Parts: sequence; structure tokens; C-alpha cells
Amino acid sequence: MVLTKRNALKLRVGLLAMILTVGTGSVVRRTVSAQVGDEAAVRNSLLKSASSFEKNDVAEATQVWVNDDSLTVFESGHANYGWADYRDNHLGPEMREMKNTKYGLSDIKIHLAGKTAWATFNYTISADVGETGKTWHVEGAGLATAVLEQRDGQWRIVHWHSSAPRRAPALAASPSPKG
Repeated sequence: MVLTKRNALKLRVGLLAMILTVGTGSVVRRTVSAQVGDEAAVRNSLLKSASSFEKNDVAEATQVWVNDDSLTVFESGHANYGWADYRDNHLGPEMREMKNTKYGLSDIKIHLAGKTAWATFNYTISADVGETGKTWHVEGAGLATAVLEQRDGQWRIVHWHSSAPRRAPALAASPSPKG
């Protein structure tokens, strides 16, 4: 093949296209790989939170929840603002009250947007509550959403909203017959 200006141009364009294709493929692989890694890390943070609750381990929960005033938790119509409020007035008291706790998450759907992630999932909980000699077993289930941020390389929960299904309304007392 004679190297004319036209052939040289075709060769350069071909080489450039090949370089761009290989480079783009490498970037796409790295991006997909990072996203898969982030999704797994978000899932692990959520599961570690559930595990900390089962073990009544506030120290472990501290590792996956933000520990500052940016935290918001909405649960069954009650709100906690900030880690100290949630830890001291919600999480800690629940952990102290519940024994033999089982807390599971299922149907976890994770969405990533840069250093922010949100997940929706179902939860189940069962535990023995009460005082020694007067305990009873409780069970519950519901839906939840968690928002996480990547801070210092760790995915941490910054917002949690959970709700249980509505209870059926109590039956109205039937009117007494007049007599």
C-alpha cells in the first residue's frame, strides 16, 4: 500500500478510533466496577445497622450512622433530629428494652448518585420485651427508605424513614337495642 496523504489520514483516524474505543471501554469498566463496589458497600452498611440492632450494640451502629446533627429519623410518626437525639431517646432505649431481637431487611433496592445513595426495603422485627418475669414477644414488619452519604470513604446513614402497615380500624360498638 502506498502511503498517500489520504491513506495516512485514514490510518490516523483509524488509530484514533481504536484508542478512543479501548480507552472508553476501560473508563466504562472502571465506572461500572466502582458502582458495583459502592452498591455492595451501601448494602453492607444497611445490614451492619440491622446487625447492630439485633446485638443491642450502639457502638457498632455508630460505625454506619452519621454521628452529628445532620441525621434525621422518621419512624411511625415520630421524628429524631441529630445522632445524640436518636441514640439517647430512640435507639438506646429500644435496644435496652428488647432481648432476643431478630431484625431483617429484604428486597433491598439501591440507587446511587455520586456520593449519595438511597435504598428502599422491607423490614421484619421480632423481640422479647418487658422486665424480668414479665416479658412478651412482639413482631412487626414494614417498609423503609434510607439515605446514605459517602463520608471519608464510608457509606453512612443520614436519613431513615420507616413505617409499619396501618392497623385495621377498631370495630364500632353496635348500638344497644332499645327496650
